[in-house]
Amino acid sequence: MTNLIDKPAVFTHIESVEKPDYRISKAWKVAPDVFSSFRFAWTGVIYTFKTQRNFRIHTAIALLAISLGLILHVTMTQMAILALTCALVMVLELLNTAIESVVDLTVGKQYHQGAKIAKDCAAGAVLVSAIASVFVACFILLPYGLHLIFSLL
Repeated sequence: MTNLIDKPAVFTHIESVEKPDYRISKAWKVAPDVFSSFRFAWTGVIYTFKTQRNFRIHTAIALLAISLGLILHVTMTQMAILALTCALVMVLELLNTAIESVVDLTVGKQYHQGAKIAKDCAAGAVLVSAIASVFVACFILLPYGLHLIFSLL
């Protein structure tokens, strides 16, 4: 049996690994002002919208739900619940994208069970929130929609 103390640690050779130049990397900078923070945040939202099909689907469904709420004249409280529910799904989709990106950055193209669990759980959070949002939308919008349909008959 070999003594693990005699073997050099992986981190003893860390100096030979090429390191990124953090001076030119904007990813490592702290935003100098609040406007830059908002710009960086919107960059993340735009990136997710451009690259993630599910985020675009959630955005379209959220716009549809909010539009139906306005057309059907739901109460302000119900509109707030609809908007918050839609926002929750979109926030979780943003977090899912961030988690997937970090996991991919960490493990690369190699399979790792822990990476699979992290990505599956993040996707599961989006799924649970999306299913819950469908129920919330149905509870709020269906009575108004049915009332409108029956009043036209």
